Amino acid sequence: MIKVGVTGGIGSGKSTACRFFAACGAPVYDSDSRAKRLMEEDAALCRALRLRFGEEVYSADGCLDRARLAARVFSDPEELAALNALVHPAVMRDFGRWCDERAAADYVVLESAILFDAGLEGYVDRTVAVTAPLEERVARTCRRDGATEEEVRRRIAVQLPEGELCRRADHTLINTESDSLREQVARLDKLFRDENRKS
Repeated sequence: MIKVGVTGGIGSGKSTACRFFAACGAPVYDSDSRAKRLMEEDAALCRALRLRFGEEVYSADGCLDRARLAARVFSDPEELAALNALVHPAVMRDFGRWCDERAAADYVVLESAILFDAGLEGYVDRTVAVTAPLEERVARTCRRDGATEEEVRRRIAVQLPEGELCRRADHTLINTESDSLREQVARLDKLFRDENRKS
């Protein structure tokens, strides 16, 4: 089995690309949604979060107060680094178990917006960056999130530049109105399946 990490900046179409990989039959691990689940269901992670950030980040019934935690970590780089140091290893352990359950697959996809930022590329065999022109990314995100252009541009400014993503990735998917993302994904699907069968 080949493990493929798919990443991309906000509005690039990363999740759309991953839906196309899934449509090709590839199992897709959405690291963001799994992380959210683990922060409420993984007993060891919950204990570690309570110890580090205080009991107040969870409600009496054990639900994570995401707004409270976000307000604390996103205004303080040290706090954010501490959160990531607890969550990322838990997510990668979960990803490992998830992969073991899908051992018969030719390849699996790890979807992560922070693949390179968090050093998660070491857990996969191939990396794919999804890219799109800045103006299209801004317009897509404004439509999707109901955010202002200024808010979206601020969020983009703190992410790894697309040029850096493409430089570090093994493959790049270009997601513009004139390029067929589905066709590009289909070509990579064939490549990964062929690679796995030859190995």
